[in-house]
Amino acid sequence: MKVAKKYAQASAMVTEKSYDIASGLETLLSLPKAKFDETVELHVRLGVDGKNADQQVRGVCILPHGTGKSLKVLVIAKGDKADDATKAGADYVGAEEIIAKIQGGWLDFDVCITTPDMMGLVGRVARVLGPKGLMPNPKSGTVTMDVTKAISDAKAGKVEYRLDKTNNVHVIIGKVSFGKEKLVDNFNTVIEALIKAKPAAAKGQYLKSVTIASTMGPGVKINVAM
Repeated sequence: MKVAKKYAQASAMVTEKSYDIASGLETLLSLPKAKFDETVELHVRLGVDGKNADQQVRGVCILPHGTGKSLKVLVIAKGDKADDATKAGADYVGAEEIIAKIQGGWLDFDVCITTPDMMGLVGRVARVLGPKGLMPNPKSGTVTMDVTKAISDAKAGKVEYRLDKTNNVHVIIGKVSFGKEKLVDNFNTVIEALIKAKPAAAKGQYLKSVTIASTMGPGVKINVAM
């Protein structure tokens, strides 16, 4: 009941139908706080039809202030590329033995990177990694020969945006502790990336609904004209 009361109190503090991003974040940051550093998420409903291949929206961008999360990076590679991954700070590096661990239920990592020559091996666990959003993909920069850059990007705060079945995109833009200015920068970076990724086949209003929310708080609608 305490959580419900706090949520109701927070909801009552969201007094406008929509805000500009600066005012919206000020409102979000003024809401009653949880006992932990809440994550701030951006939820965008797009004016596309994801059932059509020419209206898919997917890509990556690097948040200027990171996500606030310490990500565990797995690299599936052999030889020199495995050595490069270790030197670049990957948390786990391996090949067949890593695949066997994943098949056994191990998923203690946040990002999976691999080299193109290893995709046949990785394909053995595609049904495990895919539903968890962990399957390496060239479009997200996680299938690459430059594992050093991929690891650096992941550690620096690279986020992936991808249209879900209901034509929404959900992206972490930081932590409550970041404060307004850093969150504004991260928000704008994601919105700009989404706009650049607009499919040519998309018609009408593209950004149909933009909302920010903290882990335990209500949604705050943001007015972004497009």
